Amino acid sequence: MLESDQENLPMLELRPNCECCDRDLPPDSQEARICTYECTFCATCAEEKLKGVCPNCGGNLVPRPIRPAAKLLKDPASTRRVLKPEGCAA
Repeated sequence: MLESDQENLPMLELRPNCECCDRDLPPDSQEARICTYECTFCATCAEEKLKGVCPNCGGNLVPRPIRPAAKLLKDPASTRRVLKPEGCAA
């Protein structure tokens, strides 16, 4: 794929927090886990509470890719926080 073709592709949101515990997950966090719908969780909640399964869609949770810092200038991470008020079931 040519670099010019990449300009119009949708980007991952890179949400800023865990939906369960509200832990901050900056764009370069190696602790962020996502499903195919970009539901976002910290590694602790994903592994210990959720056992690797998204509580919203039932899909698996995988490490979120890290967007290179230079690319964040053009395509910044989301500031929209998503939080389950009741937390996630253990």
